[in-house]
Amino acid sequence: MYCSKCGNTIADGATFCNQCGQSTSLAPAVATGIVPASVAVSGPMPPFAPAPAVAYAGFWLRVLAYLIDALILGVFAAPILIGVAIAMGIGGILAGIPRDGNPFMNGLPPVFFLFIWFCVLLGVGGTWLYHALLESSEWEGTAGKKALGLIVTDMAGHRVSFARASGRHFGKIVTSFIPLGVGYAMAGFTEKRQALHDMLASCLVLRKS
Repeated sequence: MYCSKCGNTIADGATFCNQCGQSTSLAPAVATGIVPASVAVSGPMPPFAPAPAVAYAGFWLRVLAYLIDALILGVFAAPILIGVAIAMGIGGILAGIPRDGNPFMNGLPPVFFLFIWFCVLLGVGGTWLYHALLESSEWEGTAGKKALGLIVTDMAGHRVSFARASGRHFGKIVTSFIPLGVGYAMAGFTEKRQALHDMLASCLVLRKS
């Protein structure tokens, strides 16, 4: 290697000319820790770390998470329903129904049907908000999924929005229409372990490593 200023011979790897003091092209590379491609690196190259494999949640893990969530929802819903029933006097209405007669033929007070509607709204609205809010939160899943180390993501592995989580939840209505529970069982044999509602909402259920 020769000096670009005076032409003096410079030893390989030197950072300046010992004749005129001119810096070589290696000086900034050494200062910054960047080695030019022209400089050979001795020793074996370190192996590249393989990309981590995506762990999809299996069918039975999801079933267990569902059972945990159903238990949690039941624990919270029962006191609410009992309190509303007491406040509306549903117990007295049921006690006054003749045992040998048809209660619908004899007529039931409107408050009884109001209570039925309340039960429906609580069931639909409560389960929707429970799933959509938790799956779009930092938890990325319901309490049952979190207990088993499962999360709900989009197809890129990112946290889902509230709208996407809501679409996934109501997509279960379509899944339920498939006979013999095949829409749910798809989570056991599809490539990415997606049930039908996961596919409709473009979601994945993953196991956290």
